[in-house]
Amino acid sequence: MKKYAVVIENGPANYGAYVPDLPGCVAVADTLQEVEQLIREAIPFPIEGLRLNGDPVPEPTTLVEFVDAEVAA
Repeated sequence: MKKYAVVIENGPANYGAYVPDLPGCVAVADTLQEVEQLIREAIPFPIEGLRLNGDPVPEPTTLVEFVDAEVAA
């Protein structure tokens, strides 16, 4: 099993998610829990399409790190 990084953004009306290593793999939902589930379900589809076309499946290469940053008031 491969683990792909997922970016989840909280917009004004909903949540959006995308997978940087799988262009076009996106999901949008009203709640955080729903968008997490939808993006989890979406990941296999572009991979299956690449395989059916005989194209290489990208390896997960995106790294995610949280850092502390001082912000002036």
